[in-house]
Amino acid sequence: MTMKRTISGMIGAGSLAHNRRDFIAGNVDPDRVYLNVCYQNENLKQVYKELFDESVERYNVGKRKDRQITNYYEKIRQGKQEKLFHEVIFQIGNCEDMAAGTPDGELAVKVLDEYIQDFQKRNPTLRVFSCYLHQDEATPHLHIDFVPYVTGWKGKGMDTRVSLKQALKSLGFQGGNKHDTELNQWMNHEKEVLAEIAKHHGIEWEQKGTHEEHLDVYNFKKKERKKEVQALEQEKEYLTAENEGLTAQIAEVRADIKMLEEEKNQAQKDKEMAEQRAEKAEKELKCLEQHREQLQPIMDSVNKELREVGAIELLLPEAGALERAATYRDKKIKPLFIKMKNKIAAMAAQVKELTKDVENWKHKYQKTKQEYNGVQRELDDMRKENRKLSEEKEVLQGVSERYDHVVRVMGIDTVDAAVQQDIQNQKALKEKLRMEQMPKGSIRERLEWGAKKSEMNNQQLKKNKTKYRRMER
Repeated sequence: MTMKRTISGMIGAGSLAHNRRDFIAGNVDPDRVYLNVCYQNENLKQVYKELFDESVERYNVGKRKDRQITNYYEKIRQGKQEKLFHEVIFQIGNCEDMAAGTPDGELAVKVLDEYIQDFQKRNPTLRVFSCYLHQDEATPHLHIDFVPYVTGWKGKGMDTRVSLKQALKSLGFQGGNKHDTELNQWMNHEKEVLAEIAKHHGIEWEQKGTHEEHLDVYNFKKKERKKEVQALEQEKEYLTAENEGLTAQIAEVRADIKMLEEEKNQAQKDKEMAEQRAEKAEKELKCLEQHREQLQPIMDSVNKELREVGAIELLLPEAGALERAATYRDKKIKPLFIKMKNKIAAMAAQVKELTKDVENWKHKYQKTKQEYNGVQRELDDMRKENRKLSEEKEVLQGVSERYDHVVRVMGIDTVDAAVQQDIQNQKALKEKLRMEQMPKGSIRERLEWGAKKSEMNNQQLKKNKTKYRRMER
């Protein structure tokens, strides 16, 4: 038996920590977290290196140092033209007809699992690095995070670069007006792919807002009221999803603050350890200096004795008047030379030993000096990182404090209501702008557009008349 269900595709908040369940938001059932499926979980910085490092090297050839790209990830993160990554969320039905944990919910999980298997193959220019199927919220849904990129780019900049527009164009989606962008076309196409898979599992795509002709006035109005209710329900689903995204973003900011505090504490500990190592290295240097001072007098004494040996010929004893040469040699010269030989040998051994000590000392001194310099550089880097973490923490703390201040002043219900009202106003404005643009499709589509716009104008006239009657009273 075929069942009708809505198919939702929307832009996500891109909260990777929320998707990984690094923290548990209020709309998550902790007892069902283990049911979630992780298809992909890669480090975003490593993905950027894989995709763009070679292109960065090619771009930097011949460029001045101040114009070279040192870190493409940071360039995109700090820039305003492109986002680091994009997230889309796909869902079948809602919490009333495809709730998680029910047989229909299990069917939705099968369809979504089948859909994601060929996503990367179908979209080669959207590099998926994070993908999760969540079953611990009200309705099973997919979070797909990807880096859109283009290769062989002939324009300004790198030949392989981040670009959502060009990545979708390379997949065959040529944007029209601002309400029919490449992203909108691609999203509709992916929903059609998901609907085709769902059809094989007995689920028919229930598209809100379709028209039925040749109905009598009563049934037509009844059908229109039903469509309005369905549209409001669909709008409620979108608003709920967006509200969950805002909640997740706030929770992620708070989690980032906590993470920064932990990193700052760790950096402080590393700094203290580095300072201790620097102090130890400095003590070792002083100890070596003292050892050198102790060796220096010994070396000076040896050098003095060696210099005195050079004057030995002046100290030779004189021969007696009737003393024979052989007797003089054996009795006086030979013992003196043996004594000199032994003394010189002992001094030479002492010099060799002292030279060895000096060389060892020099080697140890150089090694300790290098370690000391390395510790000092590491300490400087840690101080810079500590300052950077403190600045980031202050920024995030300011965001959190401003949000908490608004909640304290206005109340959580008022803040949520204001957020929902702003979302509704934005959607109403988008719908109004869309309706003011006549579609470029078939005559039937244009007639349907004209009928719908006429209906909206009539409803507005009725509202205005009611307003004027009340003013006249």
